[in-house]
Amino acid sequence: MDKTISEKIISEHASKEVSAGQIAITRVDSCFAHDASGPMVVSRIMELGGKLFDPKHTIFFIDHAVPSPRFENSNDQAKLRKFAMDSGCHFSDSGGGICHQVMAERYINPGEIVIGSDSHSVMGGALGAFSTGMGATDVAAAMVLGKTWLKVPESFKVIIRGKLSRGVYSKDVILNLVSMLGSDGADYKAIEFHGSAVQSMAMNERLTLSNMVVEAGAKVGLAFTDDITSEFLKNAGRGDKAIEIRADDDAEYERTIEMDGSNLSPAVSLPHSVDNVKPVEDLLGERIDAVFIGSCTNARLEDLRVAADIIRDKEIKTRLIVTPASRQVYRDAVKTGLIEIFLQAGAVVTPAGCGMCFGALGGIPADNERVLTTTNRNFKGRTGNPKAFTYLASPATAAATAVEGVIADPREFT
Repeated sequence: MDKTISEKIISEHASKEVSAGQIAITRVDSCFAHDASGPMVVSRIMELGGKLFDPKHTIFFIDHAVPSPRFENSNDQAKLRKFAMDSGCHFSDSGGGICHQVMAERYINPGEIVIGSDSHSVMGGALGAFSTGMGATDVAAAMVLGKTWLKVPESFKVIIRGKLSRGVYSKDVILNLVSMLGSDGADYKAIEFHGSAVQSMAMNERLTLSNMVVEAGAKVGLAFTDDITSEFLKNAGRGDKAIEIRADDDAEYERTIEMDGSNLSPAVSLPHSVDNVKPVEDLLGERIDAVFIGSCTNARLEDLRVAADIIRDKEIKTRLIVTPASRQVYRDAVKTGLIEIFLQAGAVVTPAGCGMCFGALGGIPADNERVLTTTNRNFKGRTGNPKAFTYLASPATAAATAVEGVIADPREFT
């Protein structure tokens, strides 16, 4: 029987043929955790004997509290540093970057199974990997055993045709898709991205698509591999890991969804639910007090370039915080002059990490303030204050809004 991408990858790792709905025990290629969940993962590892199955493919990150604002965070981070030193696993310290971004930059390869202790681990699916999030106990077990259990998910085939219009990006596509599906419309499903619009997307845009499938409840968000994947891996020093990953022509899908990318407008997700989406033209002029350009969703070099091109030689009319997704992104943004553009406009640029997305560090809004961000979630309290309001949009819409001080259409600037 022809198979979806998920069925193919899980079958190979289970050493037997499996289909949607079946339970499989599979080997795992890489596991990771961060400072918000990692301390619990380490505690569970110690309960299981304390020995990692494969330290070379186990990674711990400090990315949520960067730099640590409280001694409690510092103690948790010290626990991870000590465990990494004792176990010999990889460790990415404060300022190295968000776990999902660094995993894509350095570790994830097509055809792999990757487990992370964070729901946005689904981002790795853009590289043709079955990359997904699990709870601390399951992640610890995978780190100790080198194996995990999976129910093979049913798959949704999402076909995005056409060419995205000027000022429209993959963030706008995925916000529209989440709006169509609803916040639980793809619970434990694998979303496969197909179509000419996806094929023409650079890797940074595909990573954004995969990153946000979990906002509709999906288990993984997968893209086919192609020349764009191969070039990304080559530039990352992993060109030998480029393999073909695609579904069979007659694979069975639970649902097929078609979208015309050429008809989409820049999108904005309104408080307090990601699926509460409207086109930007319906919201023009709505007051915004602060803008955040950051997170694992939209803080790659290409995202910063899009925003900087809009902000260049202008003064912003809101508070603006820019947080690069990784140290590599930050360094490249310095070398190419993007950081200088943000600073000249009056922005605050912070170390690489989760930043304002997690609501644990600087930039927390005041009561009743409205924040427009490039992040992936906007429920009450997400940015640190349950009495504030969070909107989601692309880096282009965020930059245009920072310049105008109200929600603005990026197509007026490009």
